Amino acid sequence: MTFLSQLTIFGDDRGTVWRHAHERLTVSYDVWEEKFSVVLGSANRRVSRLSASAAETWCLDNLAISALGLPPEKPFWVRLELRTADPKDLSSLVGDPGISISGLIEIFSRKPGAGEEPWTLNAGPLRLANLPKAFGHGTRKG
Repeated sequence: MTFLSQLTIFGDDRGTVWRHAHERLTVSYDVWEEKFSVVLGSANRRVSRLSASAAETWCLDNLAISALGLPPEKPFWVRLELRTADPKDLSSLVGDPGISISGLIEIFSRKPGAGEEPWTLNAGPLRLANLPKAFGHGTRKG
């Protein structure tokens, strides 16, 4: 099953958008091993042989959005939206150059269809200065 995510940073609690990040997650289940595999679309990162809770954790840990330019003391709010991808939508979203940003914006702008359950998680206010420091790709510890 394929999921589409949209991670948004808001500059205030009323919805001033600071930045968006979109991602495609493809989740499969091995019925023999009773384990999940996940492919993160843009980076083509893969993980396999995970329990359901480990797959969920891996997905959340690997979704990212840049906070570059956001002042450390300025409050901000974050929203994670997740939807199942309709196979007909995938054909217009994914092509040779990658994911179509305009297609993703169109999908997240419209109301969910019948039987389509969107998931939304909101957090904030947060401040960069108060968040734990994490080291990602391209950074050095120390």
